[in-house]
This record gives sequence, structure tokens and C-alpha cells, in this order.
Amino acid sequence: MDDLEFRRRILADPNDNSPDLSAARNESIVNRKLYDELLQLDAQLEKAMKVDVPDDLADRILFHQSGQPNEKPKSNRFHMAIAASIALAVGIMIGQFNHFALPSAQAEGIGQIALQHVHTEAPFVNTVDESVSLQQVNAKLLPFGPSLRDLPGHVSYVNHCGFGDKNALHMVMDTPQGKVTIFIVPEVSKTMTSFNDKQMDGIVMPIKNASLIVVGEKGQDVMPIIKSIESDLYWQI
Repeated sequence: MDDLEFRRRILADPNDNSPDLSAARNESIVNRKLYDELLQLDAQLEKAMKVDVPDDLADRILFHQSGQPNEKPKSNRFHMAIAASIALAVGIMIGQFNHFALPSAQAEGIGQIALQHVHTEAPFVNTVDESVSLQQVNAKLLPFGPSLRDLPGHVSYVNHCGFGDKNALHMVMDTPQGKVTIFIVPEVSKTMTSFNDKQMDGIVMPIKNASLIVVGEKGQDVMPIIKSIESDLYWQI
């Protein structure tokens, strides 16, 4: 894939995880930087669009509409359209909330996404060491809610990444037992779940309004890492 085709497709859909595009974004630092910046922009736009709506806004609009004189039918229709839109938006948000908590089978599913992501990104992230600071990690954590009080190891890489149909935090850290890859995904699993393949072992753990995922080499005990990170995470709100 040439640079022009890569830029056209990544600008159209930064979350496109097709094999050819995944390979192209790791071919150079420039491609990878563009991909990471687009994901970060998506996360910032998503955060900016999350505006709290007053609980009684729909009732207030309907009440205001009912008190208007009959000689303003266009205004009345406009207000009713706003109320209907709000009701639809509330219905959508309720539907999303009902599906937000992941049952065990779906938790295993995001574990498999994590394994695939680690294998795909390994040729790139295993060759960099950015000596990431705690402040840099917390800056990347900002769209997801929590912050860290401390780092349980040397962080060589941190950024946002496409994770299924969502954005997530992707962090690579050195431990006495070897490298681990850490994801924080804005979905909640109901229970702690382990997963693995022939090369990797991992754990998904629910943490308030997200899931913490730690992936290590086969046979590596990642539980101390996940417990350490969980104890150092805090929410300011």
C-alpha cells in the first residue's frame, strides 16, 4: 500500500483494523504517528461531545411548548421536534447503558482482541523505548477517567489505540518477569476473567467504568501487576 492510499483510508476510518491497513501503519514511524494522532483526536472529540443533559429538559420544553399561542405553529413544531429528539437520545443512552456491562463471554472476547492486538503491534512497540513518565501516562489516561499514583515498572510505550470498535489506552511496561502489555478499555466486565493463547496469558479485571487488561508471556504471573495497577488507580470524580 502506498502512502497516498494509506492516508486516504486512515483518514476515512482510523479504527479500520483490516490486515493490509494494520501492516501499513507499522511500516514507518510517520504512518504510526499519523495513526496515533487520529485516534487521540477521535478520543478528544468523543469526550467533547459528552455533554450532560438536565433530567427535566424534555418536560420543560414540552411545558413551554404547551403554553405558546396557537398563532405560532412553526415554533410549536420546532419545540416538539426538539423534545422528540431528546427522548430518542435518552432512549439510545439507556440502551447503551444496558449493554455497557460485559458478561463473562464478552470479557473473554475483549481478551481475545487484546491478544490479537499484542501480536499485531509487537513488531513496532517492542523496538521502542520512550522512557515514559507518570505525567505522560496520566495525560493519555485522561479521556478514560482514572489516573495513576505511581508506575509499577519502567514504561517503554504508551498511546491510544483502536480496540475493536472503541479506543483504549495501550501501555507496554518492563517487569522483573518480562514485558507486559496493559490496556484500559472503556467497557466493564462483570467478573475477572483469564484468557490465553499458545504464546500469551492475560487477565481482564473490571475497574469502575472500564476494564483493565494485562497480557504477559506464556506462564508469566501477571496477577501482581494487575493488582498493583488497580491499587494505584484513582478517579478524581
